[in-house]
Amino acid sequence: MISSTMQMSLFLMTILSSLQFLSVSSFEYQIGGNEGWVVPPANDTGIYNDWASENRFQVGDTVRFRYKKDSVMEVSVEDYKKCNSSHPNFFSNTGNDVVHLNRSGSFYFMSGVSGHCEKGQRMIVKVVSSDQENDSGGEKSAAASPSALVLSFGVFKSCVNSTCNVPCCFICLLLIKLLITVNFASNHVCYFGGF
Repeated sequence: MISSTMQMSLFLMTILSSLQFLSVSSFEYQIGGNEGWVVPPANDTGIYNDWASENRFQVGDTVRFRYKKDSVMEVSVEDYKKCNSSHPNFFSNTGNDVVHLNRSGSFYFMSGVSGHCEKGQRMIVKVVSSDQENDSGGEKSAAASPSALVLSFGVFKSCVNSTCNVPCCFICLLLIKLLITVNFASNHVCYFGGF
């Protein structure tokens, strides 16, 4: 018969080990950082597109636009190229807007204030589906990495061999979960620092 300490260890380990296979379903990206969604400096009109091209947006992510005395709109590629604000798919001027990236493909954003788009206040966000992410060889999650699984197995083996007590196993598993979460999160930049 298994001792109550061993049962508790196995129970805690099972619960905590299962947490490592949960993945974050979406991210919110802050556009413009502390500055918000503003007209970029004249010498850096491509700053929004440069930032967007360095990120990996997935279906389900959101982008937040914060601004004062401005607006944000999502437009067609044709309207984006011409800075035409007359037929937006989405328009808001509330100063704090969250746009859900609900499909794969490109989203074209620009300011609706006259002259701002021409000065570089526009951005293309390319969204990939999880299938495209896996097909391109991108990492889905650090939780599935061999090193994380080997580390988990080592802690499991210690607990089964009774070389580790309940508090030790609990702490070890929490550390594993933390390492996996930090490793996964470090692969995603969620905040645009601005100018």
